[in-house]
Amino acid sequence: MAKNNPTERFHSGALTDGWRYFGAHPTEKRGVKGWGFRVWAPHAQMVSVVGDFNNWKVGEHRLVRKDEIWEGFIPGLTEYAAYKYAVTGVDGETRLKADPYGFHSETRPDTASKLYDIQGFKWTDAAFQAKQAKHQVYDSPLNIYEVHLGSWKKRENGDFYDYKDLAVELGAYVKEMGYTAIELMPVLEHPFDGSWGYQATGWFAPTSRYGTPKDFMWFVNHMHKNGIAVILDWVPSHFCKDAHGLYQFDGGCCYEYSDPNKWEHASWGTRVFDYGRPEVKSFLFSSARFWLEECHIDGLRVDAVASMLYLDYDRQGGAWSPNKYGGHENLEAIDFLRELNTIAFGVKPGVMMIAEESTAWPMVSRPADVGGLGFNLKWNMGWMNDMCHYLKLDPFFRQHHHKDITFSMMYAFSENFVLPISHDEVVHMKGSVVGKMPGDYENQLRCTRGFYAYLLAHPGKKLLFMGAELGQWHEWNDKEQLDWYLLENDSNQKLHRFFKDANAFYKKEPALWEVDFSWEGFEWLVVDDNHNNVVVFLRKDKKGRDILCAVNFSPNTYEDYRLGVPAHRQYRPIFNTDAAVYGGDGFGDEEPVTVEEVESHGREQSVAIKIPAFGAVFLRGEGTLPKPKKSKKAAETEAEESETAKASVGQKAAQVLKSIRSPKAARAGETEKVEKVEKVEKVEKVEKAGESRDAGEAGPAKRRGRKPKAEQEFPLEQSTSAVKKRGRKPKAEKKEEEGKEGAREKESAREKESPKAIKSRVKKS
Repeated sequence: MAKNNPTERFHSGALTDGWRYFGAHPTEKRGVKGWGFRVWAPHAQMVSVVGDFNNWKVGEHRLVRKDEIWEGFIPGLTEYAAYKYAVTGVDGETRLKADPYGFHSETRPDTASKLYDIQGFKWTDAAFQAKQAKHQVYDSPLNIYEVHLGSWKKRENGDFYDYKDLAVELGAYVKEMGYTAIELMPVLEHPFDGSWGYQATGWFAPTSRYGTPKDFMWFVNHMHKNGIAVILDWVPSHFCKDAHGLYQFDGGCCYEYSDPNKWEHASWGTRVFDYGRPEVKSFLFSSARFWLEECHIDGLRVDAVASMLYLDYDRQGGAWSPNKYGGHENLEAIDFLRELNTIAFGVKPGVMMIAEESTAWPMVSRPADVGGLGFNLKWNMGWMNDMCHYLKLDPFFRQHHHKDITFSMMYAFSENFVLPISHDEVVHMKGSVVGKMPGDYENQLRCTRGFYAYLLAHPGKKLLFMGAELGQWHEWNDKEQLDWYLLENDSNQKLHRFFKDANAFYKKEPALWEVDFSWEGFEWLVVDDNHNNVVVFLRKDKKGRDILCAVNFSPNTYEDYRLGVPAHRQYRPIFNTDAAVYGGDGFGDEEPVTVEEVESHGREQSVAIKIPAFGAVFLRGEGTLPKPKKSKKAAETEAEESETAKASVGQKAAQVLKSIRSPKAARAGETEKVEKVEKVEKVEKVEKAGESRDAGEAGPAKRRGRKPKAEQEFPLEQSTSAVKKRGRKPKAEKKEEEGKEGAREKESAREKESPKAIKSRVKKS
């Protein structure tokens, strides 16, 4: 068990707040103010601190080695001073390295760390955090707006907005549009704009492109003030090979694997963290905790989990080493992910730990103690790929690919899924969301509305990359801001309003998010209508209240689309993507649609609804279908049959009671007689029920779970009481009953005869 000493915990992989111990911190020594430094460099011969304060002279401010850790104190330094570690490796070469635990950096293209005091920011988001902890993600609405801060909006001269200005504008926009959360593409410090932050050098430093670390804290605090959760894209799967970064930090392999078959993702040009090394685990655990604890981040989207899980990921020609069992699973990475998630939920119980995992690895979003990886959410990459493929098809050919929009329900509840249409799907010649759609621009906008409605209705939490709400027709360009000028067009304004209204509709309807991870929240109504490119299903809240969701992926309008439905009294339209205010034709039901006693899709009741081309409609089931009215004659007939049935049941009960009380019950075979009476009674009941159904009387009640009166059973205790109240039978009835008993005894005796006796009796007769 690791001791409380930070060094001991670091070397055991248990140091989860390493930013407090390593790096540069303001300190005082013997009454002199300055900065203390501490860095891990196990293979180094010498480590010194260089910067403007010593003209970047190697060796002037040397650190003292304590085992594998180097530390020291430099007086008189001031905040924002640039510095690096000069690390001389076993090969004698000196490398200038940024601080792995540094909080602030120079703005690219410069690469030095900057002294920065992380303490002292005053948070005002306690109420928001308490609400997040109370209303966790599982049964709450989650509609994520994915953002690249550098290209969401730029200043007129092309410069970046800073964190504070971004917070004000982005916060107001996201709140107005009705999203519940934003997901930031990586803001960890990174040298190359074109990496979008995925090739990082600073795991504790918000990028200086937009300001200081406390500016970033202000950004998060302001988002929380507007009721918006902040999710950070976090990258523990790899790191870049830039000279000032973690790459061969002390001349040897510190943070990366030393095995050439494990240390690199060749297609990405990056190194892979050594998940089996305790010091590396402490580093990454501390990074995750830093963002959650110090920066109040509400969730981490963990990038490229699949690349961590498989030893042969993106390694061609057998250039990989199997695990100790001979398999391709990275056992060290699996353990790391489980520990990571355990730590995260310990720091913030309501945290969203989201895995970008693209394979069929099981139980990604299940707790570690039951064999899962410990995340609580997972991107549904299968659904994303199927939908992107389907949307690009000419509508005529969609009928042959209907499974693209239905197959996801075969596994929808195997994980806690997020449905992502992310940045990766609107770059590299894949087309924008609008650009994926068939037809002219008007039809593309129509298709976009229908698809987004389907996204909101499908089980799972939601994520959409910025720009789709504007109707942006070209791919995302990280060097340019979004096409805000499009909002000068009437059609784009209407699309923008649609997204706003659709998000508001989603948030106010618990049926669309309260039961996202169970079949209890979903039911197919029409799943196989590939010829019409239509799917219809119910979404349900915890109380079972349902919303009918009908989506049409064809260019045809359907005037009277009949489908079987639960026995509501009516379905009232509550949202239509084809509304005129959204740029549509206004095609769809405007008044409640009555449920009819017409069989369809295996149900006894159905409705005929209007579904617009490339659109979706939502209707709420209301009331209970009234029972069919009976004619006076039918009612009288049913009453007579009911009384007859009651009398018959009473007679059978009396017979049973009589046989039980009679001395004859002691005779051999009497118990079998009683059982036969009960069996006869049950058969008569079934026959009677069949007669009632043939007459059109008791059938509907039976199918709705109610028994007709004639089918009601009398327990033995009730039968006994009834007999007592009726008194004794007349003698004629008694003799008739005794005669019947005698006949049954003779029949029973015949059944026991031997074959020889039967032949003899037949001959005599």
